[in-house]
Amino acid sequence: MSVIIPQEDSAQEHDQDQKTLAHSGYVAVIGRPNVGKSTLMNRILGEKIAIVSPKPQTTRLRQLGIYTQDNIQVIFVDTPGIHQPGHKLGEFMVEVALEALRDADVILFVLDLSQRPTAEDKRVAALLSQAQSGAPIVLALNKLDRLSPDKVLSSVEAYRALVPDATDWTPLSATLGNGVDDLLKRVIERLPAGPLFFPEDQLSDTAMRDIAAEIIREKVLLNTEQEIPHAVAVELEEYKERSDTLTYISANIYVERDSQKGILIGKNGAMLKKISSEARVDLEKLTDTQVYLELWVKVLKNWRQDDALLRRLGYRLSK
Repeated sequence: MSVIIPQEDSAQEHDQDQKTLAHSGYVAVIGRPNVGKSTLMNRILGEKIAIVSPKPQTTRLRQLGIYTQDNIQVIFVDTPGIHQPGHKLGEFMVEVALEALRDADVILFVLDLSQRPTAEDKRVAALLSQAQSGAPIVLALNKLDRLSPDKVLSSVEAYRALVPDATDWTPLSATLGNGVDDLLKRVIERLPAGPLFFPEDQLSDTAMRDIAAEIIREKVLLNTEQEIPHAVAVELEEYKERSDTLTYISANIYVERDSQKGILIGKNGAMLKKISSEARVDLEKLTDTQVYLELWVKVLKNWRQDDALLRRLGYRLSK
């Protein structure tokens, strides 16, 4: 099933003269890196909208996931994990998450129930307190499947103490789906009445070519280790529907050093071929067509610290 994407400004045009829904609004999905925010959003939507990997800081950009059913529209805003940034890209990612907080009708704070609260969890909780947005906070206590039953209660209590202002909470497993329906119900209950912001059959506001670039980056994350994942950016050169059954995609994969380029290409091109093959599978599901994919690995030295390069690659800094 392909993701339906509107033409530019169509969502705003669609918003005019619409009936009021019983529950409608924006939900900021926040938390430290690698707690399962994107996995949870994909589970709720029933489609893969956001890329997922075990690597921290997989999500870099704001990603909308739109859930519409009956008299309800929930617009989930998946955000980068809030962390202590070490470069300008990291600063951008944290700012994206904080901006989502300011605009949210409900804040969904995702936490890893299988671990005790970390320093990063406490940092996010402090930011929530400082933000004073007034939006209700719902705790999504994820990774329940990784915790033995006798430890659930004490872990839940630790996280509830971390965010005493939370309106509600639910233990769940985004991977298995346990507890997700209950969480969704609790979030919906706290959304106000409002308009239909997006067409009922739309799942995201992200352009197809941008989703394609993220899928390619996901495969890099899943197949590389050490410093490679965080030094990678993907830029699409061409995205063209050549027919009803064939899509052509050409993309550059950027790294910061020549040594990283060699690792990413691999011996006789083996690593790049593996990344391309895995990406093609997901891209064909996304487009409902065969995909001809060409990937090139290039070096952009220190791009994560370069304002101009960050803007070129879609990471538009506010400063």
